[in-house]
Amino acid sequence: MPIPDFVSRLRARVGTDLLWLPGVSAVVVDEDGRLLLGRRADNGRWAVVSGILEPGEQPAHAAVREVREETGVDAVTVALVAVSSDRERVVYENGDQAQYVDLTFLCRPVGGEAHVGDDESTEVGWFPPDALPEPMTRTSRERIAHALAYRADPARGTWFDPPPS
Repeated sequence: MPIPDFVSRLRARVGTDLLWLPGVSAVVVDEDGRLLLGRRADNGRWAVVSGILEPGEQPAHAAVREVREETGVDAVTVALVAVSSDRERVVYENGDQAQYVDLTFLCRPVGGEAHVGDDESTEVGWFPPDALPEPMTRTSRERIAHALAYRADPARGTWFDPPPS
């Protein structure tokens, strides 16, 4: 997976030390209630579309951009449905460490055809919520649950992780 230029520049200064990075996830649901998913090239797991914001980029715009780049589908954001962060740091094969704060958006498709759009996925497809493919990332299951709960009842508002007890 390509490392964004701004992250490469940071890595040149901080090495593999932990970076806190902003990310977006897009739970794209079509008019039939199917979910757009991609099989990740790095781990073979199915996941919702996600990515890192570019400096100065608006999060909703980043979600739409990532959907287009990764799947060929044009989408629009409907709502911010969850705000969360990873509890564990991610350690990549090259030793780089990162943790992400994620903004999850419910999106709807408005055009395009689903296909593998870049080297981040090996497959892309539409799936009914009761027949999701395996294996799937834990975080994608959580993000899908938040998006579908919001879709069923928008009055619930955006989900935030409750404080530790």
